Amino acid sequence: MSRLLEIIDLTVDFSTPRGSTRAVDNLSLYLDKGETLGIVGESGSGKSVTALSVMRLLDTPPAQISNGKILYTTKDNANAATPGPVDLLQLRNSELRPYRGAEIAMIFQEPMTSLNPVFRCGEQVTEAIQLHQRVSLDKAKQITLQLFEKVQLPDPERIFRAYPHQISGGQKQRVMIAMAMSCQPAILIADEPTTALDVTVQKAILDLMRELKEASGLSMLFISHDLGVISEICDRVIVMYQGRVVETGPVAQILKAPQHPYTKGLVACRPSLKHKLHRMPTVADFLAEHDFEAHVVTAAATQKRREELFARDPVLQIKDLVVRYPAEKNWLGRPLKWLNAVNQVSFDVYPGETFGLAGESGCGKTTLGRSIARLTEAYSGRIIYKGVDLQSLDERDIRPYRREIQVVFQDPYSSLNPRMTIGEAITEPMQVHRLHDNHAARRDKAVELLETVGLEADHLRRYPHEFSGGQRQRVCLARALSLEPKFLICDEVVSALDVSVQATVLNLLMDLQEKFGLTYLFISHDLSVIKQMCDRLLIMNAGEVEALGTPEEIFLNPEKEYVRRLVEAIPGQ
Repeated sequence: MSRLLEIIDLTVDFSTPRGSTRAVDNLSLYLDKGETLGIVGESGSGKSVTALSVMRLLDTPPAQISNGKILYTTKDNANAATPGPVDLLQLRNSELRPYRGAEIAMIFQEPMTSLNPVFRCGEQVTEAIQLHQRVSLDKAKQITLQLFEKVQLPDPERIFRAYPHQISGGQKQRVMIAMAMSCQPAILIADEPTTALDVTVQKAILDLMRELKEASGLSMLFISHDLGVISEICDRVIVMYQGRVVETGPVAQILKAPQHPYTKGLVACRPSLKHKLHRMPTVADFLAEHDFEAHVVTAAATQKRREELFARDPVLQIKDLVVRYPAEKNWLGRPLKWLNAVNQVSFDVYPGETFGLAGESGCGKTTLGRSIARLTEAYSGRIIYKGVDLQSLDERDIRPYRREIQVVFQDPYSSLNPRMTIGEAITEPMQVHRLHDNHAARRDKAVELLETVGLEADHLRRYPHEFSGGQRQRVCLARALSLEPKFLICDEVVSALDVSVQATVLNLLMDLQEKFGLTYLFISHDLSVIKQMCDRLLIMNAGEVEALGTPEEIFLNPEKEYVRRLVEAIPGQ
């Protein structure tokens, strides 16, 4: 195979108020023509910085590429002005334009922030085409529509006219793939292109990228924190830790016989559909070379727990719940048609149980969770908590129940006020509900809660942006616990976290449940996580109940095609 890209001794530093931080440390790797190379590691490992360096998007402070070469062999090397590979780091900005997009294209992690919200999707793709190809606007539109068909977007004409906020996450990612493929690049860099997507959408995106690679002879750098995803699409993988490559080899070899403790941790901390563990292993366990032994929860222990749970009266009863939104309005603003986001859903939750809600985006699971907390008003049905119908209470009467029923949302960064310190964020709910005698007592309670979730007392003075994603999620848990709740609604709380951080947060949730006797409504699109956490689950589809039962009953022998499709879409199983 011919060498297409080679990175030699790349070093990237970032200047900070506290000094220089090395993000990539003497990194070397290569990519052959037609190959898909996976780069795996946690947040902060340097994998995205490596990709941005290849694109020369780190040319301004605080970033500094202090050493190394990035050698690229052009698509048509025979006709190149200079024979042999080109060192991209030595090119001026004006000389880079023929390479960016036309030779090397990139798909970024979050398509919503990558697409311009004030321009239509089609306009953004035609702009890229006209920038690199001398074609008319009509021709560029024709190429764009063909690309939209190739990436399997439904109704390409509608998507062409749509703004980014008017299409789903999976559709936005397909638009980004179409834009990246518009100039037929030789290398496609995909930076976490499926993170936080539903497993079915993720599978569709991976299948699409595989088909595009085979059809066009494309080479790919595929970046992910999930070895399960890497196993689905990559030929070879390098594992990065703290800016260095710690292990490299064929995907099958790395997954079956990892050598480095860090790689062993990444492989082990991914939940499995095959069994449930008393405690999830973490990367830290392997790096510290602890003798971690994974203890599988036995069928007898599971049966005993369920008998104890179901011997008590339900703490929550949902009866024929309907939540609907106007789908079409007349010129006076009156609804003509309604969309039932939740349609005639019923189930019970028992004290101390972890009850799962699963399904694809748009199935109604988050709306259902919000309606239980009375953050979204239901149209009809009953929400009975400890014998009280919450639907019948006004805002004043429901206030005591808001203390008992708390929500931890998917995105911890947007859940926290960026202008408030962590201490203020945790003590404010206690002050609103008049808990504890004074500010000093509330501050002491905040310190206790931070230590409970694995943070430190001096974190009280910091702001949300000073924490990692996993740490921010711990802060949100501490804030929710500040009101001493009994029922916690966890809405996709680990979906965007690295697998190792995810394992740590799952362990924390299990510990908190045991310590405080909490009941969880656990919402997730990841069935592997649901299997690890939940005693029972409800799978939703288009607002309705698709399946209800134990994970064993649903996963081992799925009766409905929708459930079977969800299970089969889980990567690396």
